[in-house]
Amino acid sequence: MSEVTRSLLQRWGASFRRGADFDSWGQLVEAIDEYQILARHLQKEAQAQHNNSEFTEEQKKTIGKIAACLELRSAALQSTQSQEEFKLEDLKKLEPILKNILTYNKEFPFDVQPVPLRRILAPGEEENLEFEEDEEEGGAGAGSPDSFPARVPGTLLPRLPSEPGMTLLTIKIEKIGLKDAGQCIDPYITVSVKDLNGIDLTPVQDTPVASRKEDTYVHFNVDIELQKHVEKLTKGAAIFFEFKHYKPKKRFTSTKCFAFMEMDEIKPGPIVIELYKKPTDFKRKKLQLLTKKPLYLHLYQTLHKE
Repeated sequence: MSEVTRSLLQRWGASFRRGADFDSWGQLVEAIDEYQILARHLQKEAQAQHNNSEFTEEQKKTIGKIAACLELRSAALQSTQSQEEFKLEDLKKLEPILKNILTYNKEFPFDVQPVPLRRILAPGEEENLEFEEDEEEGGAGAGSPDSFPARVPGTLLPRLPSEPGMTLLTIKIEKIGLKDAGQCIDPYITVSVKDLNGIDLTPVQDTPVASRKEDTYVHFNVDIELQKHVEKLTKGAAIFFEFKHYKPKKRFTSTKCFAFMEMDEIKPGPIVIELYKKPTDFKRKKLQLLTKKPLYLHLYQTLHKE
């Protein structure tokens, strides 16, 4: 085993243990982040085409399956269902397999298939990359056109059926103010509803790529249908908006900033909310404003009640 591979396996093992420790301690947000970051690194290695890899094709397939199990556990932690589909005790069976991947030759203990590598980073991962440089002032997208090419729509969901006495919320994302709005490539916004522990209360939705850029604004003008009646949201819940854009030099989509709206801010009409620096803090404990300039996320709320 080369020193490079030994070091790689040690890093994977340390990341796996961190995630499992967070999981066992009930620090679910941290566990999910660690699992998703490790899963992406494993996926990358499993699908690598370079000739200097010490892993055989069969070992790469096993690495890909471990990544799939990490994603299953991550999904189980984010599920609002009480029964977890993939348990921590199941996941822990994979630690010795990952540690001894070069000599492991038994049947994989779970019936899963490797998942495709995704370009979108797990929360906070861009902060953990060794060669991440600050491009916020740079011209990665300088000179890009003010209008975006047509793209496949995002993952927006239709309005829920109405129920007597219950309120549904439509949020129109009008625009976001950024000093370098014109340099953002293929920007979109991920919308999620989280409880105080950062756990999803509704399905996550992505807007389509922005419709246009103008001065210090990126315009969206899209409606988000909240996938839960307002009355059924837990106390302390918040609606998060993560602004994401493509970084061509690194070839991935990164979170640039985020905003959130708390339950007492749900009222009909326009609202502007402040922008915060990444990584997204779903627990809202360590917030840092993105800028002192008067730049905000502009929304318009409509309430529907039977």
